[in-house]
Amino acid sequence: MLLPRMVPPPSRSRSGHLYVQVLVAVGVGVALGHFAPNFAVTLKPLGDAFIKVIKMLIAPIVFATVVTGVAKMGDLKRVGRVGLKAVVYFEVMTTLALGIGLVVGELWRPGRNLHVDVSTLDVHALDAYTAQAKHLSTVDFLLNIIPTTVGDAFAHGEILQVLFFALLFGLAAAALGERVKGLLHGVDELGQVMFRIVGGVMRFAPLGALGAMAFTVGKYGVSALAGLAQLLACFYLTALLFVVVVLGLVCRSVGVSLWKLLRVLKDELLVVLGTSSSESALPGVMQKLESVGCAPSVVGLVIPMGYSFNLDGTSIYLTLATLFVAQATGTPLPLGEELGLLGILLLTSKGAATVTGGGFITLAATLSATGHIPVAGLTLLLGVDRFMSEVRALVNLVGNSVATLVVAKWEGELDVTKAASILR
Repeated sequence: MLLPRMVPPPSRSRSGHLYVQVLVAVGVGVALGHFAPNFAVTLKPLGDAFIKVIKMLIAPIVFATVVTGVAKMGDLKRVGRVGLKAVVYFEVMTTLALGIGLVVGELWRPGRNLHVDVSTLDVHALDAYTAQAKHLSTVDFLLNIIPTTVGDAFAHGEILQVLFFALLFGLAAAALGERVKGLLHGVDELGQVMFRIVGGVMRFAPLGALGAMAFTVGKYGVSALAGLAQLLACFYLTALLFVVVVLGLVCRSVGVSLWKLLRVLKDELLVVLGTSSSESALPGVMQKLESVGCAPSVVGLVIPMGYSFNLDGTSIYLTLATLFVAQATGTPLPLGEELGLLGILLLTSKGAATVTGGGFITLAATLSATGHIPVAGLTLLLGVDRFMSEVRALVNLVGNSVATLVVAKWEGELDVTKAASILR
């Protein structure tokens, strides 16, 4: 029988030190992007390298965490119960996020004053996105969960594929019991080694955040923000509303303070802000959720699933951006068509994490599916999509952290006393 892994709470001094470093790096990146844009653009490899190293570690971490967690559960019914509860929660929250985006988009109408002539837009600028969008369907998404080979899943770092194989491996190992005790111990130790590597890599998070932020501001500039200020303000405020009101109430229902949870996750949130990638914070979030009292088996199952099925920030973005394009191009959307749009987004949003630039590609697939909102209108978003991707990633990260607490509480796998102590 495997001993439960003990995950120490994050060191306050180390955590605070990294927090300040990343915050300063983000500020320096913004300044370089504004005052020395040509130089700032050349710093892009710093951000890319940091994200690539983190992504390199995600597959073995997910595998080790899920295998050991499922093996400890030892019960297929229990694994299925946790997975079902997570999926139900994901569906409710993403539908709510899509609905909130739709309502705010209709009330605010951020694209109402643009009056864009579609014939004047450069459609070829979207070729890279529309080509991938043609292959982004519900069937493709479901089939993509099954890897061509086991090695292929790890080679491409596909989280859902690794999760699928890890579930099969963990269930088989649980059925074999004592015969594979040594193997499971080795897998558990592999996970510990991976987390130790992550701890070292995170020391370079400030450089990654600086490079990514400098590139974003240097390439697109603050003028891009000013040109589409209505859309950005609408999206930022809607995302804030969702986190504070919706996720805040959900946290309260399980006896956890959202603000205290955000303080615990502050390092990861700043890394996501700097890199525009929620994956860059996945290993650290898993560790911290375990440290605040969530069972490792629940964390290992819910977090990887959430990265494909619970993209709250992306859901808000999809409805707002779709309405923005329709309003800016003068495309009428009666209530019936808006409800149809919501149904389409419930399907297409599930594939947003399966490809690079998933949010934008999913948006292209959604507009194509509606049949009458011009896909060419997406060119209006090219200059500011990067600025919105940062907020999307932040909301996705917070949403998945809250989801893990909720499912752990439902399963009786949340140490409420420990959570209160750590969060305090």
